[in-house]
Amino acid sequence: MAAESNNLEETLRPFYQRASEAEDRLARLEASLARNQGSGNDEQLKLVGDLQSQLESAKAEQLAEREKATKELQRLATENAKLEYRIIHLVRALKEAGSKPVAKSGELETGKTKTCEESQLREMMMDEDDMSSMSEMQRRMYTE
Repeated sequence: MAAESNNLEETLRPFYQRASEAEDRLARLEASLARNQGSGNDEQLKLVGDLQSQLESAKAEQLAEREKATKELQRLATENAKLEYRIIHLVRALKEAGSKPVAKSGELETGKTKTCEESQLREMMMDEDDMSSMSEMQRRMYTE
């Protein structure tokens, strides 16, 4: 029996040796994998940090653009109100001066003269046309 167990140990010795070598290789691979995962996590953390910083800068840029657009909108609304106020007063001035005849371009060619008031009214009418078209453009811009 002792000879058989000795013979069995001799037969199994290469298997034990290969198993021991396999365990050593497995331990080295696990250690290597742990190191690689650590550096992989570092890379992922760096990538996440980069993405977060890009997101924060994009948010800041968007906020700045929104504030700029809000200020521009307020400026345009103020300008629009001023122009509408001017239109109201120009229309009122035209109504007040409506009883006086205004020289038309054909009348000027025939030799009729214009008074200073008529010239001013003519200029005001031209300004009113410009202002009403401008006001209409702004109204369309706000409603769209």
